[in-house]
Amino acid sequence: MKKFSDFAEENTAIIGDKINISEVLDKEILITGYKISDSKFKKNEDDKLLTLQFTLNGIEKMLFTGSKVLREQCEKYKDELPFETTIKRVNKFYTFS
Repeated sequence: MKKFSDFAEENTAIIGDKINISEVLDKEILITGYKISDSKFKKNEDDKLLTLQFTLNGIEKMLFTGSKVLREQCEKYKDELPFETTIKRVNKFYTFS
């Protein structure tokens, strides 16, 4: 008999209190997970929603953003999770630094 854990995909639930991205700008956070899904506010085919799970001052938080740069950075460095970073606003976009 198979066990559920033998075939179930990894748990991708994002937990933590929701926070606005403006509340974490320029603060050091620990990125612990993320999820990318289709945005319900689609303007074109590439519109995705990044749900970012992180720890700020020892408290689990999460935020939602349509930032393509942050989404691409999460995908590129997913094997490095968890990692410490700050989110910076550069002109009209957000980036990890």
